[in-house]
Amino acid sequence: MELTGKVALITGGRRIGSVVASALAKAGADVALVYNRSRAEADETAASVRAAGRRAITVQGDVTSADDCRRLVAATVGELGRLDILINMASLYLSKPFAELTEADWDRHLSVDLRASFLCSHAAALHMKKSGGRIINFADWLVASGRPRYQGYLPYYVAKAGVKALTEALATELAADQILVNAIAPGPILAPPEMSAEESESVAKSTPLGRWGGEAEIAKAVLFLVGSDFVTGETIRVDGGRHLK
Repeated sequence: MELTGKVALITGGRRIGSVVASALAKAGADVALVYNRSRAEADETAASVRAAGRRAITVQGDVTSADDCRRLVAATVGELGRLDILINMASLYLSKPFAELTEADWDRHLSVDLRASFLCSHAAALHMKKSGGRIINFADWLVASGRPRYQGYLPYYVAKAGVKALTEALATELAADQILVNAIAPGPILAPPEMSAEESESVAKSTPLGRWGGEAEIAKAVLFLVGSDFVTGETIRVDGGRHLK
């Protein structure tokens, strides 16, 4: 897909999403950014898109709501004229021991990490059928490797495993409309703000390439998947070889 003049909708535009948005803008795409509560970050990202000479809008919404997902897609098409790319980045990543998990914890993770990707994709596909499109979901390197090695993340792991399955099934469902669906499974890309220097170094040492990847590596993967016209149903690990150890 040639990106000049195309329109991308990104859910979860903070941190890594901001870098992805800027990369798409530099490649020629206009960008719609969805935020729930982080309006300041979304506005900052929109400013970087406009600085690259492209149009940008920010839209507030709850991506676990079917009505909101339809509204977000409609706002994108209404203001930017079309929708070619959907990037489902909204995610919840919380740790809690199994014995302390509640039904609410389970439902919250499944809603944000899995349901939202389905709802946004369902709404977006109706518009993409006119001229084809790209949907990129976000899984996790552990899920892509079939290795639930860390305790305390049961709902997250199950939800992200669902994202991988959703990606494969959607790719089959939408292939006839030339809508390509893939997923990115990040590994050690960006250390969480609360992580200590010692923990960060430990992660780096456990990664074959010996370092954290940085947000730009996710942007490169997005550009590859958007640009390809013959890759669909794939989940690509961007993890510095972490899955090999």
